[in-house]
Amino acid sequence: MPLYRIDPQQKTVQVKPANFSRERDLQKLFEANLESLLGVRLVASEFTTGDRQRGRIDNLGLDQDGYPTIIEYKKINKENIINQGLFYMDWLVDHKGDFDLSAQKALGNEIKIDWSRPRLLLVAESFSDYDQYAVNRIGANIDLWTYRLYGDDLLYLHAIYEAPGQPARGKTVTPVVTVPIEEAEAEKPEAPVYTLDDHLARKSKETQELFQALRERIFALGEPSEIVEKANKMYVGYKHGKNFC
Repeated sequence: MPLYRIDPQQKTVQVKPANFSRERDLQKLFEANLESLLGVRLVASEFTTGDRQRGRIDNLGLDQDGYPTIIEYKKINKENIINQGLFYMDWLVDHKGDFDLSAQKALGNEIKIDWSRPRLLLVAESFSDYDQYAVNRIGANIDLWTYRLYGDDLLYLHAIYEAPGQPARGKTVTPVVTVPIEEAEAEKPEAPVYTLDDHLARKSKETQELFQALRERIFALGEPSEIVEKANKMYVGYKHGKNFC
């Protein structure tokens, strides 16, 4: 989208789009501002996954809800970014102890880690419609973020897909059913899904009316789909990049 700077004489000057010279420059900028941009605390950078599942994860982190988080960056969209991210997610859930030790080393022994919904954040200049459809059908906790650099001092960041927790206003989320490859394989427990109704149950009519009034004011702060509502175990969060309410 075109971006304009307004000078003191009220003249508009278009700020030209720019590019990161290297993918590493994109990653370094996010690492230095990870909590303010994505609401994630950095655990490790360029984390090596070992000999059996060889790879190098761009960022390991812990988000605001205590969920272990993998972040992968691509200077431009690449077809393998989703598959690569899923490969690392598979490593993560099989190596919880390695993550726990790294998180405690980076953030302190008192941190709380919630393994019910590990996250994968993919950051690229663009994603195709097929990418968005694919992550929706996969059913994993995956977010797609696009960025755009303007000049040398402006960054535009937009979440084009966020994994559903509580459906957004006016939208319904179709449950994704997965079938085990081997029938003999033990079924993994499903990640808990919390809803607005869970929090409003057994609340007084007055409390529910106050909440709905506040909810409408929160959504009025941005354009439709800009603010994401997500029901968690202990609270309902409102996100614009990261939780703000």
